[in-house]
Amino acid sequence: MDQTVELYTTPGCPFCAAAREDLDWRGIPYVEYDVEADSQALERMLKLTGGSRTVPVIVDPNAPIRIGWMGSGCNI
Repeated sequence: MDQTVELYTTPGCPFCAAAREDLDWRGIPYVEYDVEADSQALERMLKLTGGSRTVPVIVDPNAPIRIGWMGSGCNI
């Protein structure tokens, strides 16, 4: 059974916007966390990424964690 994807983002990051647009286009349900506004989400993201401060971070229960989008990302 598929579970919802988690998307960790920051406002104004074009790579986050591209990841969001791709998930929307493919009809993949996701929960988005703004790590600038949500300190608990930032803590979760840092644990998931081993301390990487690059967004977007895409956590799909059926795939490896992806840091960045298409090889690029925004640092927070």
